[in-house]
Amino acid sequence: MFEIIDLSQDIYPGMPIFSGLPEVEMTVHASHEEWDGITESDVVSPAVHRLMMGEHTGTHVDAINHMARPYRGQSIDTMPLTMFYTEGLCLDLSHKGPRERIEVADLEQALAQTGLTLRPGDTALLYTDHYRRAFGTADWQEGPGLTVEAARWLGGHGIAAFGVESPAPGVRHVSNKQVHQICGEMGFTHYENLINLHQLVGRGRFRFIGLPLKIRGGTGSPVRAVAVFDS
Repeated sequence: MFEIIDLSQDIYPGMPIFSGLPEVEMTVHASHEEWDGITESDVVSPAVHRLMMGEHTGTHVDAINHMARPYRGQSIDTMPLTMFYTEGLCLDLSHKGPRERIEVADLEQALAQTGLTLRPGDTALLYTDHYRRAFGTADWQEGPGLTVEAARWLGGHGIAAFGVESPAPGVRHVSNKQVHQICGEMGFTHYENLINLHQLVGRGRFRFIGLPLKIRGGTGSPVRAVAVFDS
């Protein structure tokens, strides 16, 4: 037996989107009434929706080509699936508030508290409780984020990825662009807009799965991120 914990936001029209990115649009493209020739009905039963959104909508993973211009050939469809199917662990950084920097010392202390080792190929999820505190508020885009040094510290462990609850892995207009660039330089990636990380704290290792869509040339993709615990 095993337990699956959903780490993914719902996708819906009007959901909070990172500033400047496409809004989600969702309309009924075809209904069962149309297909069945029903002309008098007060009910519209969707058969197919038309969905418009950006690659970086909701819970998503960034492709290496998103990180900076020199990496433009490394699109989401070229990245090995082993980057998205890994062992994972969760670090408790819930003492960090909006726009606070997550330093190397914070990561080292949080890792020590788990009693675990950060291994090559892992996915490290950073629990800040930002989703429950700020989703849908004015503080949503102002989450805590990694410093440049902290991003290099993670990359130095040879991880496949790290994940955050906020819509940016660094502090906006402080370290966010540089954190992206470090991911490209060191060859690892990150997930944004994760939820339910509080359910992982203190529970040890788990299987992390965050498979992207196979978008040719894509700069990222929404994912259905999950943590799987063996009973």
